[in-house]
This record gives sequence, structure tokens and C-alpha cells, in this order.
Amino acid sequence: MPQPELYIGLMSGTSLDGIDAVLVDLSQSKPLQLAKHYQPFDDTLKNSLLALHLPSQNELHLAQVIGNQLARMYAAAIAPLLVQAKTSNKEIKAVGCHGQTIRHRPDQGYSLQIGNAALLAELTGITVVSDFRSRDIAAGGQGAPLVPAFHDHVLRDPNIHRVIVNIGGISNLTNLPPRDYTSGFDCGPGNLLMDAWCMQHMGKPYDDNGTWAASGKVLPALLEQMLAEPYFALPPPKSSGRDRFNMAWLQNKSIGNERAEDVQTTLLELTCRSITLAIQNHCHGATEIYLCGGGARNQTLLNRLTALLPDCEVKTTNSLGVDGHYLEATAFAWLAQQTLHGKPANLPQVTGAKHPCILGAVYRNR
Repeated sequence: MPQPELYIGLMSGTSLDGIDAVLVDLSQSKPLQLAKHYQPFDDTLKNSLLALHLPSQNELHLAQVIGNQLARMYAAAIAPLLVQAKTSNKEIKAVGCHGQTIRHRPDQGYSLQIGNAALLAELTGITVVSDFRSRDIAAGGQGAPLVPAFHDHVLRDPNIHRVIVNIGGISNLTNLPPRDYTSGFDCGPGNLLMDAWCMQHMGKPYDDNGTWAASGKVLPALLEQMLAEPYFALPPPKSSGRDRFNMAWLQNKSIGNERAEDVQTTLLELTCRSITLAIQNHCHGATEIYLCGGGARNQTLLNRLTALLPDCEVKTTNSLGVDGHYLEATAFAWLAQQTLHGKPANLPQVTGAKHPCILGAVYRNR
């Protein structure tokens, strides 16, 4: 047996719900999960992060202060992992920390994630790898999505055409055709519009299991307006985020006297339709669809995707023995390993970069 190679992955995504932390052994081809921990954001932090997505007074200072706060939260999320796995920080090769995206503008040559990786390294005594997107963008890419390379590594089947759909705040897919190259891109909004609408009208951070959405009906005119968004017709490579899909975007679609639950149903339909269109247009011949991320736990959403894709088997990655909730955090542990091993980890056919790149900035402790 090879010696253990322990890495920690940290992911706080577009949903702004909290931190997924996972400790994995990457010494073999398939990651072995040793410990996991979820640390939620409180409303104050979530609102502060939301505010940073828009220009405001003194935003540079606020971004740095909140970045320090996030670093302390990341460090706090790591501590339970070490306890669960009965190991010490000295045994961990590195932490892969995605950071919290507050602006994603590859069209302008940048994507900004905050979280102060230097402070995180100081607080934990562990080498930290962060800023995974910038090198790909510098090479002409979108800097996202980055997880398709990991999906290719752990979820590809030599004979079955699979598609992996990660439904976080934004939904993205990875196309894994046998005997052909891996591709992938952001489909459009995942949970973020549904979550924001649910908070505004129900006072809850998300629609548990899609129960509220299941009580309404689709509004065809609203759905048509939303599906007319030019992003959906763009060819890959492409990526998106809150810079495009946000409550202002939704309110511009003539939200007026509609019942709130009908809007929620229509937002769920938008998520499902945009994923379905992406699969139908760019994943010809796929027979298995596997969902991961927070949206994979929404039974109403899963049922609707199953109905929209009758020729495919729709399941969660848990049916493959892979915890879909922590899959993205595990991906960033793997990306950190690739960085320390000096291996490229972007897929140019996914991001549009001119060439493969070694990703990430390294803050070493030893």
C-alpha cells in the first residue's frame, strides 16, 4: 500500500450558504474521504458577501476585512477534520482553498476570490494552495469550470457516456463520452435565484426538497423571457455567476402580480430547462446523468430533470459511491495535489485556455 497523501479541500460557492470541508487521502487513483465538516455562514456574513458583488463605498477595504474573516472561518472548519481523522496538521500536505468568488469577469481578464490564503496558512500551519482560476484566465481561458478535470479523473467510465451535473448556485456540467475528450461549461443558474426568491418571500435560505416549488405552477411567459437570456445560446467555453444571474436580472423580467410560489416553480423550471438544453445540445448520446451539489438533494428538481430527460438515467453521484455534497471540495483537494506535483489541472477544451496550465498560488509552511 502506498503511503497516505493527505489533503484538505475547502469550498464556499455561489450559493453563499457556508463552507464544505473535506479531508481526503489522495495516494491512490480514487480519493478516500477520511473526514468531512460543514460550517454555515450566518446572515450577516452572507449579506456582506452579497453586497461585495456590487460596487459600493470603501469596497476594497471591506473585501480585505471580510477576506480575513473568511480565512478564520476556513481555519475553524479545518479543526474538526483533524479531530475526526485523528491526525495533525503536520500530516497534511496542503489545503486546496477555492475562496469566495465576489466577481467573475473573464471577459475583463480576471476572477476574484477572497479568503486571505496567507492568513489561512499562518493560522493552520498547513501549506495552502489558492487562486486556482487566474492562471487559466491569463492563458485566455474562462478560469471555470475547473472541476471537469477532476470528474474526468474519478467518474469517467470506459464504456458508458456519462454527464456529471453540479448544481450549486450556478449549475455546470461535465461531459464524459467514452473514447472521446472531456468537455464542460456553466449551464446557467442553479440554486441561487430559487434561494434568493425563497428568502425574500418565505424567510428561509432555501426551498427544502423543492416543496414550495412543487406547490405552484410554471408561468410560461416568465419562463420564455428568462430562457431568452443570450447566455444560454452562447457556445462553450463559457462560465457565469452572480455577475449575470441575480435578483436584479430576475426583477427585470416583469415580476409583478404573480403568485410567489408560481415564480418559484418557474425558477426551478428554468434551472431544469437550462440543464436539459445544455445536455441535449452538447452531450449527444449521453445515457447516464449524475447530479451533485446542493441541488441534488432537491427531490422536486431531480424529478423534473428525470421527466425532461426520458432517454437518460438520472441519479446522484452518491449512487456511484461518491458523496455529491462534498465532491467539489474534494476536487479542490485534488487540484492542490496537482499544483504541488507540478501537473497541469485545467482542461483547455473546457475553459478555452490556449494550453494546459499548472494552477494555483502556493503559500508554503514547509
